[in-house]
Amino acid sequence: MANPVLNEKAFQRVDQLVGASEEVMSLEGTVNKTAFLLLLVAAGAAWVWTRYFQSLDPAVIMPYIVAGLIGGVVAALVTIFLPAWARISAPVYAAAQGLALGGISAFYEQRLHGIVFQAIGLTFGVLAVMLLAYRSGLIKVTDRFRMIVVAATGGIALLYFASIVLSFFGVTVPFIHQGGTFGIVFSLVVVGIAAANLALDFDFIQRGVEHGAPKLMEWYAAFGVMVTLIWLYLEILRLLSKLRRR
Repeated sequence: MANPVLNEKAFQRVDQLVGASEEVMSLEGTVNKTAFLLLLVAAGAAWVWTRYFQSLDPAVIMPYIVAGLIGGVVAALVTIFLPAWARISAPVYAAAQGLALGGISAFYEQRLHGIVFQAIGLTFGVLAVMLLAYRSGLIKVTDRFRMIVVAATGGIALLYFASIVLSFFGVTVPFIHQGGTFGIVFSLVVVGIAAANLALDFDFIQRGVEHGAPKLMEWYAAFGVMVTLIWLYLEILRLLSKLRRR
């Protein structure tokens, strides 16, 4: 959920692992690699989506969802702690998350027809708006802005983790999963914080390019953007489902 990838320590870890590099990070290279990871996510999601609607049997795709979630976590941890492997682990992460997202999206779509395509459209809409706001200077990533977004993201991550632990004891946190005014407001806040993380991602990429970071950081930065986009998509999906249930 939170994006622990794009931070100052990332550059330090890369320098320790790969040393000096003649090739440096570029904006075009980062955009291309982000687009490639998006294609992997879409391909995996489309494959699982098709299998589900051919059978309408959750048991058919549950192994893919579980494998995708576990594989995504493992690949993410490898990328974070071994950034020199990002050119391999980032595509693995994208492909694995695609499998999981395809199954999750199919379940939502069966219950609430049209919700997935609305969520996809809104996700890319938010991405475009945030990019425009960042490039125009409307949003400035200051140290204070960064601290607020990181703290809010961490708080949400802790809340979600606590809800998972409590669920094992039969206790649920109503506003996370259920509708109602408070639940909708909560989801709107979370979507807003996820969107704010995109500004941090853009700032990280810009600083990496300006400082001549090693070229492999293009994979690392693209992976970080994917983490944020996937979180944003899932939160928008959750928000739309709450609105539909009202």
